[in-house]
Amino acid sequence: MMNAKDVFLKRKKELEQEYQNLIEKPNSPKNEVSNGIFTRYSNPVVTAKHIPLDWRYDFNEKENPLLLERIGYNAAFNAGAIQFNDKYILCVRVEGNDRKSFFAIAESENGIDHFKFWEKPCVIPQIEGNPDTNAYDMRLVKHEDGWIYGIFCTERKDPNAPKGDTSSAIANAGIVRTKDLIHFERLPDLVSNSGQQRNVVLHPEFVNGKYAIYTRPQDGFIDVGNGGGIGLGFIEDMTNPVVQDEKIIFGKNYHTIYELKNGLGPAPIKTEKGWLHLAHGVRNTAAGLRYTLYMFMTDLEDISKVTHVPAGHFMAPEDQERIGDVSNVLFSNGWIADQDGKVYIYYASSDTRMHVAVSDIERLVDYVTQTPEDDFTTYASVQRIIKLIDKNKISQL
Repeated sequence: MMNAKDVFLKRKKELEQEYQNLIEKPNSPKNEVSNGIFTRYSNPVVTAKHIPLDWRYDFNEKENPLLLERIGYNAAFNAGAIQFNDKYILCVRVEGNDRKSFFAIAESENGIDHFKFWEKPCVIPQIEGNPDTNAYDMRLVKHEDGWIYGIFCTERKDPNAPKGDTSSAIANAGIVRTKDLIHFERLPDLVSNSGQQRNVVLHPEFVNGKYAIYTRPQDGFIDVGNGGGIGLGFIEDMTNPVVQDEKIIFGKNYHTIYELKNGLGPAPIKTEKGWLHLAHGVRNTAAGLRYTLYMFMTDLEDISKVTHVPAGHFMAPEDQERIGDVSNVLFSNGWIADQDGKVYIYYASSDTRMHVAVSDIERLVDYVTQTPEDDFTTYASVQRIIKLIDKNKISQL
């Protein structure tokens, strides 16, 4: 019969071995014929089980002889992404069992597997007198001004909520900047004319000497009300982030995947044909809200001008991706374009885990510019199909 010390050491060894096996597990493309646009990978790249053991367990044998988990984690999802020091970096939204989200950096050598968290979570400075109750969904952007900016959703309780209402909240865009992804300078929260802001993204280049920022104005924390749609505005100085000339450049539309609301994902990628955008669209169903990803392109010179919009979703939840804390959801706020044109698309499924899909600039530009657009009626959809059938008949003669 093992004594207490042996039991402790045996459990510690088992935990460490299981964790090492997870971190070192190789990832490979799914064994299926893809649509040719992107390739999904078999395993999630980051999950709650990737959280380091010393963030979870007290390894002091005297204080934790049974080696119980002291701090639990519910999910690891909605990660911003950036290439930094030749590594593929994810700024992961980690949600504890206490429901509070925070940011933590995970890195990989190849962008598809072996993601490992840095030593400690990110420490985000607080605004004096107005701390974030919750913070999540950071977009990381290398701006041409030399800073790496992180724009995230900061959530606080609504001070005007009726007594006894403990769920009403106010969402806004929190802003930090950094040079090393360790030390973050907190800037003032975004100031706009909208009631609330979520899914705010910084454009990577100056536009006429100003910072361009994509917004998603809405009236309430959940309901978009008279707001909604992807907006565009301009900021003179990020240390005084007041949005000017804000207007909607991509609105909601009846009976589409973005019927209820939509918002930009990561910052756009610059190509010879235009700026590639990845966004999420939301519609309501009998089973609840369904989040899918879609793409569009804006003009190189006039970033407010949408030039191409493929009909329907670019990516939707499949198989186990449908299952999780908030089911039937795909969300992305991070992608990385390599110098060779390869694109790593990092997306979360069902508010639970992170995945990667791989494509390249050529394929994504082809998809966005050559896929038929939505004409918003069933009849028009059928006509598009018939046109393709007839075209294929001619090409086979």
